[in-house]
Amino acid sequence: MTLVVSETDAQSFKQQQMKHERVKVAYKEREQIVKDELAKVGINDYNFQLLIVALKQEKQLETWVRKTAKDKFVLLKTFAICRSSGDLGPKRQYGDGQVPEGFYELENFNPISNFYLSLRVSYPNQSDRILKTSSSAGNDIYIHGNCVTIGCIPLDDDIKELYILALEAKQHGQQRIPIWIFPTKLTAENYKNICDKNADNKILTEFWKTLKIGYDYFETNKSLPKIRIDAKGKYLFD
Repeated sequence: MTLVVSETDAQSFKQQQMKHERVKVAYKEREQIVKDELAKVGINDYNFQLLIVALKQEKQLETWVRKTAKDKFVLLKTFAICRSSGDLGPKRQYGDGQVPEGFYELENFNPISNFYLSLRVSYPNQSDRILKTSSSAGNDIYIHGNCVTIGCIPLDDDIKELYILALEAKQHGQQRIPIWIFPTKLTAENYKNICDKNADNKILTEFWKTLKIGYDYFETNKSLPKIRIDAKGKYLFD
C-alpha cells in the first residue's frame, strides 16, 4: 500500500504561515530584532522555549525564554500593552469587557486576523467554565495587533515580534506555549494593595491568593509549576 502524504502534511508549520503576506512582512521588518534580542540572553538560534506573561495593571507583556526544559527562564523583552478594558479581576461572563486572569496556553495562530496578526488565548479554561457567572464565560480572547480591545491584549505593531517568537518556538518543538495573565506583578506590596482595595470581595481576593502561589513559584524557581484545576475551579500547583 502506498502512503499518500498531502501537500499540507508535508509542509512545516512555518512554511504554511509564511504563505501569508503579514507573516512575511513581520519577518522582513522584525526578524533581525528578534535574533538580536535572543543573542543578548545567550540564544543564538531558534531552539528555545517561550513563556508569555501579561500584567494588566502595568499594561505590560513579558516574554521569557529558555534553551531547554532543564534551564531556567530569563526575561527576553517586555512589550507595552497599548490599550485595556475592564477592571482588575478575572473574566467571568460573556460581554463583561474583562481581560481574563489565570493560567492559559497559546491555542491558535491567526495570520489573517481583523487585528493584523493574532494569537488566541485558551480562554475559557476549565477553571473559567466552572466559575463563570452566566450561561457563557465568553471566548475569542487574543493577543493581537492594532490598538483596540474589548477583553483582548493589543500590542499594536509589536505583535510582529511576538508572533515570530511564538511561531519559532512552535516550529522548533514547543507544543504548549504558556500564556499567564495576572492582575499585576504579584509582589508582596502589590498583592497587599489590590487585596486591601477589594477587601469586601473575598471571592476575588481568594482567587488572587491562588494566582500568587503560581506567580511566586515562578519568581523563585524561574521554571514552570505543574498546574491542575480542581472540581471547584481552583488552581492547584505541584
